Amino acid sequence: MSKICQITGKKVMFGNNVSKSLNRTKRRFDVNIIKKKFYIPEEKKWITLHISSSALKTINKKGISAVLKEARSKGFIK
Repeated sequence: MSKICQITGKKVMFGNNVSKSLNRTKRRFDVNIIKKKFYIPEEKKWITLHISSSALKTINKKGISAVLKEARSKGFIK
């Protein structure tokens, strides 16, 4: 599974390590992805999502149903 959040669409970014002498080497900025199960009462089933920690905070704030509806409209979830 690639490191892409299924709710926000966040994915890996690339940049440089910069030393004191300003030498630059390539590096990756990985997303903080976790695998989490959620219960959806409207559909009466459990789903497993790969989400970032910031998406988990959004789910706690708005609720899983509202967040899934937004993600489906943006095309992140089928």
